[in-house]
Amino acid sequence: MPAERYLRILNLLAGTDGSNAPRLCAVAAEVTATSGAGVMLLADGRPQASLCTTNDVSALIEDIQYTLGEGPCVDAHRSGRVVSEPDLGASELPWVEFSRRAAGAGVQAVFGYPIRLGTVRLGALNLYRDRPGALSDDQHANALVVADLAARAILDSQANAPPGAIGIHVEEGFDLWAVVHQAAGMISVQLDVPIADALVRLRAHAFATDRLVAEVARDVIDRRFRLGTEK
Repeated sequence: MPAERYLRILNLLAGTDGSNAPRLCAVAAEVTATSGAGVMLLADGRPQASLCTTNDVSALIEDIQYTLGEGPCVDAHRSGRVVSEPDLGASELPWVEFSRRAAGAGVQAVFGYPIRLGTVRLGALNLYRDRPGALSDDQHANALVVADLAARAILDSQANAPPGAIGIHVEEGFDLWAVVHQAAGMISVQLDVPIADALVRLRAHAFATDRLVAEVARDVIDRRFRLGTEK
């Protein structure tokens, strides 16, 4: 990784140590000339929380991937390889439902970059464009640097975090893990089923009603909806 490129992107993060999550995402979109960016934390191949997003569309992309368990970030994390889809409307993709929902939000190209250090997989950098088009070699190289910086920031922050906690700041109001699992806990008690089964029921209802799982979870927590009483 050329030192000049690395230092140039670090300078864009001037005034932070790289752990300023919103700034990290803003720089990611800037240096890749994309419409928006997000950083998703994943574990065991499943999205856990959004570290940051640059706008409502990039937040929606991450929420869709959490709901469906599919998409560029999920594939990049699982495979450890960059996932590039420069035209959502022109290809036969493995993520049919993700592509439909993302395209409905105006997304025409998506790119997923694994966030990892060595064998430690932490999540993925998500980039999108509101027009078709591949990244240039220079933009691709910049994205790799941002993904590396994100990995180092996450590991540095996690080193000082309590066991089981996320050390780096998670975007306010978008901690999917906490929201969904709080709702799953409530459903588990209400239906007298294990937490794992409650999560399956929650995701299935979100999919069947064409909603995001976080939206349904918030309705459960706010007692606007009780799973098992729907008709």
